[in-house]
Amino acid sequence: MENQIICSTCGTYFPVATVPGICSICAEERQYIPETGQSWTKPEDLYSKHSIAINQLKENLYELEISPMFAIGQRALLVLSENGNVLWDCIPMLDEATINFIKSKGGLKAIAFSHPHYYSNMNDWADVFNCPVYIHENDAPYIIQKGEHINLWHGEELPLWDGIKIMLIGGHFEGSSILHVPFLSKEGAILCGDTLFLSPSKKHFSIMRSYPNKIPLPLNEIRRIKDRVKNIPMDTFYGYVKVQNLDNDVKQIFEKSMERYLA
Repeated sequence: MENQIICSTCGTYFPVATVPGICSICAEERQYIPETGQSWTKPEDLYSKHSIAINQLKENLYELEISPMFAIGQRALLVLSENGNVLWDCIPMLDEATINFIKSKGGLKAIAFSHPHYYSNMNDWADVFNCPVYIHENDAPYIIQKGEHINLWHGEELPLWDGIKIMLIGGHFEGSSILHVPFLSKEGAILCGDTLFLSPSKKHFSIMRSYPNKIPLPLNEIRRIKDRVKNIPMDTFYGYVKVQNLDNDVKQIFEKSMERYLA
């Protein structure tokens, strides 16, 4: 964390020596610069005011989130698996208590990402746990710091182990992906970031180019994603924040939502 500074809006870490006037992630149309302007946070200030909460969601699934909320409020999801644990997405903190907790569960065999809004301090996580970071090659231009652990993957899916797969969906970003974990539920769970976005009512899924700026995707892209997802077995969904958990009628709600988009 030395010689780094953090964008207060998105949580991305930048080297102090090359920090831009405006965060390049937030300046892109899928994010935003607040009306108050660009602001930066020092790691020591973040750590003095915030902590990491770890909550168990299922026997082999934990969520990690920053309390009180920082940046976009994202969570990371820790999947425990027989042949190695996977961290899905990152939060822009990593303290000793969290390191010790994850090590007590067997450490990390891999870190994988849904899209660039969660890269945050991924290199710090990878260094601590000495594990690869998997990012789809389509999103390589958004990597701020190219650490030695970063692995760019290509194609439609990347099998890991124990049936776990990273699957390219696209839409929100060209490399937007999900993690499919077959053993978390009967049909399989998808860990999603906001590649798909579950509404507060939990009755509708959105897929947009930009969620905060409400920029839609073209209908041909919605059709492509609908066809891509329809053959993925799933009955459980975990989105980018804790209120985006769904374990009933997931496939039906997704299909009905896409039909509504295309009507």
